[in-house]
Amino acid sequence: MQTDSKNSSNIMQLAWSNGIVIPGFNIPYLPMMEPVVKALVDTETFGLIMVARLEWVKFESGSIKAISEEYQKLKNENFTRLHLDHIPVIDEDNMQVDFVKDISEAIELGYNSVMVDGSRLSLEGNIVCTKEIVDLAHQANIPVEAELGAVMGHEEGPLPPYEELFASAKGFTSPDDAKRFVDETGVDWLSVAIGNIHGAISEARKEKKQEARLSIPHLDLINKTVNKPLVLHGGTGIRKEYLMESFKNGISKINIATAIRQPYERMIGKSLKAAQNAVYDEMLDIIQNQLEIAGTARRISDL
Repeated sequence: MQTDSKNSSNIMQLAWSNGIVIPGFNIPYLPMMEPVVKALVDTETFGLIMVARLEWVKFESGSIKAISEEYQKLKNENFTRLHLDHIPVIDEDNMQVDFVKDISEAIELGYNSVMVDGSRLSLEGNIVCTKEIVDLAHQANIPVEAELGAVMGHEEGPLPPYEELFASAKGFTSPDDAKRFVDETGVDWLSVAIGNIHGAISEARKEKKQEARLSIPHLDLINKTVNKPLVLHGGTGIRKEYLMESFKNGISKINIATAIRQPYERMIGKSLKAAQNAVYDEMLDIIQNQLEIAGTARRISDL
């Protein structure tokens, strides 16, 4: 395989151009990384190992450096790259974050791609902050992901009723805003809000995640307007038929967190090995059955 000779930007472009979906798996607890990487290798699937700021602030991933060090021990670049997920400008507790410092540290440590999240800002504010990171990361030949719209579920407390959110299209990414955003920032990948929700720290974190739907017509409009790889956050709990349709309409990366975190949390009281085995088993089901993406590393290497 030759994917180790391609950077994350090239790999995502190849995926987008050829209808291949790249999953990203969040690591809120360091011992989860080993079974995640093993499952990707065993199924010959290409995926991103990811950490978001809230996973070292509110969980136990440690730090940007701790994740990087663990990744260096376990990585197999035929199948994986390391991605810095959600670094917010304003976090889920409405606190200002030194996002440039965090992202700069990740770039220095060798992360292969980074995400700045200015989605809690105005459109103009999001553009300014995203462009600052794009200019910084592109100097190191590192692609940048950003978010436009409001993918709910990172805030503390209960969400409004889901059906109410979906029917109102509250927080959905505007296709016109998306075009302006991409044109003015030069961002490489765009995370969109089309009915998807996060499940990381909402009140129901330990319960089954709210089943979400996706507005495929809305996604289609964004896809045709933006012409860039699109990212689906909050990938756990979305019905399979919506996922399959989203992959045909511009979604080239899907983020998975809750689905692999909850089995780990349920089993860690029994033993670390039991928790890691639970993550591995869930990974196999996600790759082979839920997303049907086994073997993508082989496909990418042949392109």
